[in-house]
Amino acid sequence: MEWFEALILGLIQGLTEYLPVSSSGHLAIGSALFGIEGEENLAFTIVVHIATVFSTLVVLWGEIAWIFKGLFKGRMNDETRYVINIVVSMIPVGIVGVFFKDEVEAIFGSGLLVVGCCLLLTALLLTFSYYYKPRQKASISMRDAFIIGLAQACAVLPGLSRSGSTIATGLLLGNDKSKLAQFSFLMVMPPILGQALLDGIALAQGENIAGDIPASSLLIGFIAAFVSGCLACKWMINIVKRGKLIYFAVYCAIVGLATLILG
Repeated sequence: MEWFEALILGLIQGLTEYLPVSSSGHLAIGSALFGIEGEENLAFTIVVHIATVFSTLVVLWGEIAWIFKGLFKGRMNDETRYVINIVVSMIPVGIVGVFFKDEVEAIFGSGLLVVGCCLLLTALLLTFSYYYKPRQKASISMRDAFIIGLAQACAVLPGLSRSGSTIATGLLLGNDKSKLAQFSFLMVMPPILGQALLDGIALAQGENIAGDIPASSLLIGFIAAFVSGCLACKWMINIVKRGKLIYFAVYCAIVGLATLILG
């Protein structure tokens, strides 16, 4: 992987991780265009996903500090309930990661047909959430957190946007728009960090998960994903508050059709 390829793919990851257009789908398309496959693609994907976790920490540091401050009070409060909801939302994706890891990795290597179809599914979900107007709720319940977690588990498919799926599902359940984006971005942090830990253990045991990718390319990709991720995270929170997701539905439909036709 050349440095300019790492730069472009890092920017793509940082922007599309938060925008509801599927970072995995765009990385798959970009990797196919650059001819990047196998271990190089996997290692780079891990690195840029960790970069977006750090960008979440930076942008949402105030909310994260609020959560930890409440946890140290030692009693049930809003902050504790928020953490419980995040833990509940992680259950479905945890089950997928433990029991279906090999199947998911096989899907990622199955070409662009799955990506195109899942982008169209993302477009359909975003469109439905835009026009459907359920009764609004004051807060995200534990039940809703689990259902949003199911959406996150489904979004392991390349082309099915994680942020789009979780935010759209929350909107369909009637949750407040101003709180959904933050919850969606915070709930993905533990699974990504957990996967990074497992990959680090594999690396320590001598498994060459990075293939032949240069360390400089990994660093450039990390920085590009981090900077663009910070910008996209702030932008997406404002977009969700204004309810303008329909434009991303149109974009996903166009890219999905183009991927199916040209891929």
